[in-house]
Amino acid sequence: MEFTDPVRLVLENKGQNVHSIGPEDTVYHALEQMSQFGVGALLVKVGDEIVGILSERDYARKIALQGRNSQVTQVREIMTTEVLTASPEDSVEKCIQLITENRIRHLPILEGETLLGVITSSDLIRWINGRQQETIAHLKHYIESGYAR
Repeated sequence: MEFTDPVRLVLENKGQNVHSIGPEDTVYHALEQMSQFGVGALLVKVGDEIVGILSERDYARKIALQGRNSQVTQVREIMTTEVLTASPEDSVEKCIQLITENRIRHLPILEGETLLGVITSSDLIRWINGRQQETIAHLKHYIESGYAR
């Protein structure tokens, strides 16, 4: 099955709230922000420029497992600096491939240099599920409308 819808539609459906933090902030402050907003990652920005991403996975592997102190460690010390992005016109299928092949959960959507939002693997799964439910409903209506008689 192909999922050719542009990811722009997923983002429009989800909303475009993006939470970010600066590289100088402490990891503890970042964790507080993640908890407050109910998110698993924050973009790390300097002005409008994305310089990294900090996820719960970064915390677990680079702070908790190494016995470091999140209250004094700066975000820049543990953030992931190679941030993969997608375009709003990229297909849902392409975004799923990026997320799956690179084992990431958060994908910023950029139009040129402008950040439009962030989609997650869960957002894509919800989108696909919704599209499948629509298809099932259409097929059911088609069958029940008398075509099969």
